[in-house]
Amino acid sequence: MLLSEILENVAFTAPAFTDCEIADIVYNSKLAGEGKLFVALVGAFSDGHDYASQAYLAGCRVFLTEHAVDLPADALVLTVANTRAALPVISANFFGHPEREITVIGVTGTKGKTSVAGMLGACLNGAGVKCGTIGTVGAVYGGRVYPTANTTPESYECMRLFREMLNAGCKAVVMEVSSLGLKSHRVDGVRFAAAVFTNLSPDHIGGAEHKDFAEYAYWKKQLFTRCDAAVLNADDPFSEELKALTDAPVTTFALYEPADFTADQIESLREPGFFGASFTCVHGGGKTAMRTAVPGLFSVSNALACVAVCDLMGVPMESIAAALADARVPGRSDCLRVNADFDVVIDYAHNGQSFQSVLDTFCAYSHNRIITVFGSVGDRAFLRREELGLISGRRADLSVITTDDPGYEDPEKICREIAGFVEQAGGRYKIIVDRAEAVRYALGVAEKGDIVLLLGKGHETAQKVKGEKVPYSDYEEVGKYFQI
Repeated sequence: MLLSEILENVAFTAPAFTDCEIADIVYNSKLAGEGKLFVALVGAFSDGHDYASQAYLAGCRVFLTEHAVDLPADALVLTVANTRAALPVISANFFGHPEREITVIGVTGTKGKTSVAGMLGACLNGAGVKCGTIGTVGAVYGGRVYPTANTTPESYECMRLFREMLNAGCKAVVMEVSSLGLKSHRVDGVRFAAAVFTNLSPDHIGGAEHKDFAEYAYWKKQLFTRCDAAVLNADDPFSEELKALTDAPVTTFALYEPADFTADQIESLREPGFFGASFTCVHGGGKTAMRTAVPGLFSVSNALACVAVCDLMGVPMESIAAALADARVPGRSDCLRVNADFDVVIDYAHNGQSFQSVLDTFCAYSHNRIITVFGSVGDRAFLRREELGLISGRRADLSVITTDDPGYEDPEKICREIAGFVEQAGGRYKIIVDRAEAVRYALGVAEKGDIVLLLGKGHETAQKVKGEKVPYSDYEEVGKYFQI
């Protein structure tokens, strides 16, 4: 594509301008090459301007910057006020504005984004609306998962994924929209057909994220200034602020407060290879029996959000109910259908709050024993080891303590520290440093009626060890054990 076409609607200055063909846009000097436009993004920990010379040596001759950079005379340097704000514009131009062709649904909130996005994507696909998803687990479409660096990828990646999804036949995409994604211009230019709010509590505050809760809340709000429909959790008081802010029609869902979509007759379900809940969805004077394949009361709230969006998209209630019953989210209380005697669940829970929630959820179901397999990250979050150890010691019948992203720390040392807190809480434990071996052990000792919880890794496919990513997946280890 011609550089002039890529720069449409971008205000820039340059000593001289010569049009040329651009093969691709990059913002990482490691991806630089001949014919590529290098964009110098300013990040929290690094500045792309410092890598312009490396991009030049790799073959780049066109640069988009915020200030002058020291480059040879044959480099074309285009200066803009904010490269992060310019990136979504040039990316949309480069990919032919896919955001105008695909229906984009955004999900934001402190908790539940991944679960709602995954559940909603599965529901739409199950109901015949071909849909992709973008979020913490990566980009999912066409039956494959593609890794992404952030919950909400950079704007270039979003536009590229939109175009690839359209080429694969997708009509819609559900994406997690984080506060940092909004703050960093990653979804600038995207008009959301629907925006979903799950809940709000203090998070991502301090360091390179948000200076305080007010700023965090401000950026959450921005999603609802660029949507055609707002779907809000009426159980969370922040929804009232969003309702007052947005010009879009508002649809509400709730478990406790009056709302457009509510749940009645909620019951926990545990069947062979299935954990979940059944409920009656009450909506617009009608009632529809539904069930969700994700356990816990929170999953019913998430399900209501999905039902509300699907209804806005014209999906019949019967189709929504059928799709919801099979909708699963990788790494989020995902019950694997591998054994008739006991249940195996994989969940991403890795901090005190999420760990407590998962244990409380599954302990509430009829069971023989609860067996946990978990560890804690190295090099940081030392208080987390105490939280996880005490919670598992109190709630689980057996804690199998193992490795979870030890970094540069000795994984055995981390395990021993956790074990001390399990013991302090009066729990039984076994230390098995090798996580694959720990999973095999837990599955091997499980008895009829047990629930085996593999916690911490969730959807992830690697362990972070001494600066390297070592391939590992709880899903793969369970598959190997049961030879599936």
